[in-house]
Amino acid sequence: MYKWSKSTGKMKGIPSLNTDTTTNPFCIKMSQTDSICNSCYSMKMLKGLYKKNCVPAFQRNGDYLSSKVHDYEYLPKVESTTARFSSHGELINENHLINLLRIAMNQPYTTFTLFTKRKDLVNKVMSQYEKPNNMIFIFSNAKVDKIMNDVPKYFDKVFNVVTKEQEEVNCRGACITCLKCYRTQDRTQQIVEVIK
Repeated sequence: MYKWSKSTGKMKGIPSLNTDTTTNPFCIKMSQTDSICNSCYSMKMLKGLYKKNCVPAFQRNGDYLSSKVHDYEYLPKVESTTARFSSHGELINENHLINLLRIAMNQPYTTFTLFTKRKDLVNKVMSQYEKPNNMIFIFSNAKVDKIMNDVPKYFDKVFNVVTKEQEEVNCRGACITCLKCYRTQDRTQQIVEVIK
């Protein structure tokens, strides 16, 4: 029913539970703005030949996770101490986020990181739920070259993108060797990467 992806490129070694960017209304809307979403790697990869074959599995993941809140025994498990939610895709609705929280609660020895631009959904859901200790929320700043100074409520970090190398850039190379975004004890609040 659902599928954890073996990541490649800079995320190699960190499994990810993805959804389909190309059918997500939020992603479609944001891809037509002057934000970072206008040059979304996921949208390009999933619409092109490189990752097009992943779309059906990602769509099934999204449908399953957003349809209803599932019992713990029916939620996907991952065999890793570090995992990511949504290296492709974005939060779909409240059910989706609640299921991700429940996945983390169901595997307390795995650290899960969620990158999202959906502050609205996070605020709504997290005002009613407690965040698991093994989960990291990273707000994906949609504005290019505008490093956010403040971390939004309920989030642990902000992921920023800039167009050229500068002193603040601290995201380079492979995630598995850095783990700034994947360690609960890491206190780095601003992650800054040069756009690819």
